[in-house]
Amino acid sequence: RMLPELRKNGAVFVDVRSAAEFASGNAPGTINIPLPELGSRLAELPKDRDVVLCCASGSRSGMAKMMLRTKGFAKVHNAGTWGNLC
Repeated sequence: RMLPELRKNGAVFVDVRSAAEFASGNAPGTINIPLPELGSRLAELPKDRDVVLCCASGSRSGMAKMMLRTKGFAKVHNAGTWGNLC
């Protein structure tokens, strides 16, 4: 898989689940930006690095990926469920 390669190259890993979901379990090294807050927190993400998104099933991270693409983020990846990052 390409996730270890992305991590090694400085990708930012973002979990777009709710804060409560994130608190109940998350992958090491991920930051939590719940999907409803993503639009107002884009400045926290670098446009010059890969951004890897995850959530509970892959659907919210898919929506987050589409949003980031429309906002000019070129290197965005949907990792699906956060468990894939562990």
